Amino acid sequence: MEAEIGVFGGSGFYSFLEDVEEVEIDTPYGKPSAPFTIGEVGGKRVAFLPRHGRNHELPPHAIPYRANVWAMRELGVRRIIGPNASGALKAELELGEFVVCDQFVDRTSGRKDTFYDGPETTHVSAADPYCPDLRRLLVDKAEELGIKVRDGGTVVVIQGPRFSTRAESKWFQAAGFDTINMTAFPEGYLARELELCYANISMVTDHDVGVEGTVPVTHEQVVTVFNENNARLRELLFAVIPRIPPQPAEHLCATALEGARF
Repeated sequence: MEAEIGVFGGSGFYSFLEDVEEVEIDTPYGKPSAPFTIGEVGGKRVAFLPRHGRNHELPPHAIPYRANVWAMRELGVRRIIGPNASGALKAELELGEFVVCDQFVDRTSGRKDTFYDGPETTHVSAADPYCPDLRRLLVDKAEELGIKVRDGGTVVVIQGPRFSTRAESKWFQAAGFDTINMTAFPEGYLARELELCYANISMVTDHDVGVEGTVPVTHEQVVTVFNENNARLRELLFAVIPRIPPQPAEHLCATALEGARF
């Protein structure tokens, strides 16, 4: 059972493909969050995994990120899209807007965030952590579909499961970060360590607690935005996936280990 493209599902996005086959994979890092579902979109074989588990039983800090990414590669996946429900750190970001990030800031602690624990010392660059090819495809297709999208941005990833204090939120805003969530790291960086392409989509569901000039949203509003985001995300992915070419051999992501080892 093989696939070319991988999709990690986030909050409220547990089903993606229809007419699928299910496969369970064991990895050196334990079991992934759930069995994979594999199906076809526009002639491309796609593997989908709900990162929180099928029943959202895994909080952000307990997700087996290494197992999830390793299993994607075992299935043959070379290019991954990782959408996340996110808070906005800027008032001008609209609810429901998609930010296709080009940078992340890691504020997590204690997560297993590398495949390279020795004995061979390996330092994989994170200067440009997200695949430029996938980013461009996502932004262009979103604009074509009329989906509000921002090309580039920085997501700050916090440990969870707690949300930020007002002081922390203002700190992140002062630093110029755009969105905030709990799952974008280490997932994307682990993909780079395995020389896989990865793109993040931060889907704005609310404004973070310290954002001036915004009204705190209600749970009902967040659920509404979740559902609207998932419908737009599905539309975007079904439009983009058929256009994703195979990963080039000489590519930023595919050559990440060159010069990374002593």
